[in-house]
Order: sequence, then structure tokens, then C-alpha cells
Amino acid sequence: MKAARESGFAYQAVYRYLMRLMAESACDGNSRLPSLRQLADRLNVSISTIQYAYSLLEKEGRIYSVAKSGYYATAVSGGTPPAMSNDLLETLYVNARHPGMRLLNADDPVSLQSLDSPLLLLERELLRQYPRQPPLLDQPCGELELRAVLAARYTTSPKQCWHAEDVYIGADMRGVLEILVAVLQLRHTTILVESPCDWVILRLLQAAEVRVIELPLQACGGLEPQRLETLLKTEDVRLILLSSGLCMPRGTQVPADNRNAIAGLLGEHGTWVLENDCYGELGEATGVERLRDQLDPDRLLVFSTFEKFIGIEAPYGYVLSRQWKHEMQRHFLMRSFRLSPVRQKAIARLYGNGRVDQHLHVLRRLLKERRTPMIDLLRERLGEALQVVEPQGGATVWVRARRPVDMRDVFQRLLRQQVLIAPGELFSLQGLHRRHLRLNLLDHGESGLGGALERLGEALRLAPLE
Repeated sequence: MKAARESGFAYQAVYRYLMRLMAESACDGNSRLPSLRQLADRLNVSISTIQYAYSLLEKEGRIYSVAKSGYYATAVSGGTPPAMSNDLLETLYVNARHPGMRLLNADDPVSLQSLDSPLLLLERELLRQYPRQPPLLDQPCGELELRAVLAARYTTSPKQCWHAEDVYIGADMRGVLEILVAVLQLRHTTILVESPCDWVILRLLQAAEVRVIELPLQACGGLEPQRLETLLKTEDVRLILLSSGLCMPRGTQVPADNRNAIAGLLGEHGTWVLENDCYGELGEATGVERLRDQLDPDRLLVFSTFEKFIGIEAPYGYVLSRQWKHEMQRHFLMRSFRLSPVRQKAIARLYGNGRVDQHLHVLRRLLKERRTPMIDLLRERLGEALQVVEPQGGATVWVRARRPVDMRDVFQRLLRQQVLIAPGELFSLQGLHRRHLRLNLLDHGESGLGGALERLGEALRLAPLE
């Protein structure tokens, strides 16, 4: 692997190795791949490097993961989708990689337009400009130039200010969140989470044995202040997890008066806040005050990822925190994330030259232009069966069945027809949102979407009531 590392980044060498490994065993179909640790020992690289290469292959649909089992190569040919599992999320993940599946479950805003190409071009330009840079000291928390850019971007006033030393960059969002669970010592503690919530976050908290209390969002898009106040008084709450602006998967923004009331309660009780800013840049309304702007920055952490608005070539996750500096640095050092310093510099330059802001302006416009007619079609075809929550950003739409149908039955019926949806119960650990669905309406032409919606309508009509 040494020669490979000299000719490219370590994860690229691992990626090429895995591609050859899968090609050698292609005749076996869905063959199991080596575990992260096995491959790290075999190739003499870090586990995080292996994990990054696996994540790229997974996003390309070449492999899929099965909980507590490992990674498998996706079969090349079509055929019957894999069998249903008792775990709904595992079934969704496995079938999302199956050839020929129509994905109405995906959440991929950059499918319309990404910054991957400009990012890679800028990276190559930087490599030409600095072909023989002297080896620098390891920066386990991320490239200083990118950390400084992010700190400046999140600074809004002399009080709400951040510095490069407050920013930590990891290989992906999940890795960063796992570090936060460890640093904040969340195991066996109680946290409050707005609901619906990203299933990646929920499953991670569940695996860490965190006690999660879900706070359902109201029809207006905000939380119920009275219920929040009661919980803050009666429960030993370690922290609360809230969205910065756009609450996904609902796709709604919190009204200003509700946001002010919630911020006041959190300040009064001195509650620690973990703000999810993964979709903060994708809301239609710009210049809106964020929740973090009204909170004590010394009792606030913010996490996000570049992938949702830049693309797959920027999978890094990051967190901003003024506190726990020693613990943060120690855990990031222990993780040994192997991140390309040149690519991080390229991302920083995209921010610095205004390219990211230009891209976001175009991306928000494209999302709205594509989303609006699709939602109109959804209401026209399935208005009697589904109630649409009007999205204010993002690439998906949150809908509710007007009848109390068994949504798992709907999921299974569509799966047999090569259509994949994301049932609402995936976005809760406590059985909430069982009549809801998250649908992706962006990646289909109108005729293709029409056929998928026809199948969805038929499945809703045939499904038994709960």
C-alpha cells in the first residue's frame, strides 16, 4: 500500500483495492466484504480511512451494509429484491442499493446541482501550485484554513463569535456525532429531541444507550413551549437537540415567535443545546435569524456537513464548540481521521471566493422550481389520500395519510413493485409518525413520477387500517 499512498490519497488506494476485490468475486453476487478492522490490518491504514472508502462505495450503490453483519457487494444483475428484514431501516438500506429500484425515499439535494466538479478542479490547481509541500504537523481536528473559514461564517456579532480553535472537522457527520456522544458523556443520560428527526441521529443515540424524549413539532413547525418547560422542570435533561432553521424531514421553518419563546426557556433553565445545521443553508428564506443567535454560545454546540449542499466529494462533518477543548482534541486525535488537507483547502477557497454562496443561491432556486410542480402533481393525483406539509426548503416532502392505514403494509406492497418509500416511523424511536411518509420528488421526470405515484395511491387504497 505504500506505493499506492505515494501516488494518491490513502482512501483512493483502498477504494481501488476494494473495486478489484469485488470484481474477483463478482460471480458470487452479494458477497460479504472484509470488516473495517480486518481491512485496516491487511492494508496497514487507519480504520477511518477504510470507513471513508466504504462510504464512497455505498453511496455509489456498489455495496450495502447490514446492521451487526457487515458490508456486502451489490449484485450486478437485476432480479427479485432482497427479502424483508424485521428491521425496517435495514430493509430500506439494503433495497436502496438494488438495481432497478425507483427511489422515492432519497434525500439528496445536490442531485440537481453539486460543487463536486469545481471542487476537484480547484484541488488539482492547488496540487499544481504546491507540488512539493514540506510535511506539515498533523492536524487531527481539520485543516486550519477551513476551520477559520467556518468560524468566520458562523460569527454574527462580538458575542456570537467563533474562532478556528472552536471548530473540529471529521471524516463524516456520523463520526463527528459519535465523538460528541463520547465527549458529552451522553450514555445513560436524558436528552430532548425534536420529532421527526433524522434516523441516522436516532439510531446512533439508541446504540449509545441514550434516553431520548421526543418533542413532536406542531403544525406551525415549532415546539409546544408549555410541554418543553414541564420537561425541563421534571426531567434531568443533559441537552436538547434542535434544528437551526429548516426542520427536516418536515421541511418547515420555526416561526419567529415560537423560536423566541423556546430560546427564552432554554436560557432561563441554562440548558445545553446541540444544534443540527445540516440543512440550514437549504431553506427558501435567507437572512432569517437562527436559534443559535439567541442562545448563550458557551452552552451551545453546532454540527453540520458539507455533503448536503456541496456533494459527495465533500463528505466531511464538523462541529463548533467553545467548551471541552481538551476532550475534543483528544477524541479527534484518537479517531485519527485521515482527511486530505488539499481538499479541505479547496473547500475553504470555495467559501473564500464566494463560489459556495453563488451555488447555494442557484441550488435553492432549482430545488423550488422542481419541487413546486411535483407537489402540485402529488396533490392532483393523491390529494384525497395524502395531506402534504408545505415544505419551505430541502429536496423532500413530508406527507400524512388521511386514513389510519398500516404504512408498513404500504411499504411492502411498493417494495414488491420496485418502488421504495421512507415510512414516517423511521424518524422516531417511540412509534410516532406512523401515518407519515417522506417522499423524494426531485429525481424523476413527470411521467416517471406519475407512474410511481399511481402505485403509491393503489398501495394506500389496498392497505389495511391499523
